[in-house]
Amino acid sequence: MKYITTVNGRNYSIEINDDHSVSVDGVVHPVDFASVNQQPVFTLLIDGESHEAYIHEDEDGQWQVLLRGTLYAVEVEDEREKRLRAAGGAHGPGGSGEFNLKAPMPGLVVAVPVAEGQAVRKGDNLVILESMKMQNELKSPREGTVARVKVKPGDGVEQNQILVTIS
Repeated sequence: MKYITTVNGRNYSIEINDDHSVSVDGVVHPVDFASVNQQPVFTLLIDGESHEAYIHEDEDGQWQVLLRGTLYAVEVEDEREKRLRAAGGAHGPGGSGEFNLKAPMPGLVVAVPVAEGQAVRKGDNLVILESMKMQNELKSPREGTVARVKVKPGDGVEQNQILVTIS
């Protein structure tokens, strides 16, 4: 089965060939992908390069991938789901309506460089979250206005807790 994966507004066609190879936009890549201690932290070895990412699915079916300090909102749909969504006019984080930035993992809020009412662009830092002794910059997946800021520096947060809402 082919999957259409959208990251930062760019679509990728991904096909899982077997346990050790995937095709991305028609190019076959050898891979090794594993969970670390049954946690939502994964290691990925692709084309000889090693990557570690924190990956989880939120309650809206949106995948959140924290890789090298950047949070990506990722949609994964099989080809049929993609066609149905396009026909229905649904919107993801790049569309209209509100977007809730959620904590991808438990942690401590280090900084909130935005305020309610502030205009933000795609890629602007919304929250800096410390977890596992690393500071992670959580960025806006789209342009909009900060509707609500639900945390402040020093707050401890749980996974999936709403931090900032963009409208």
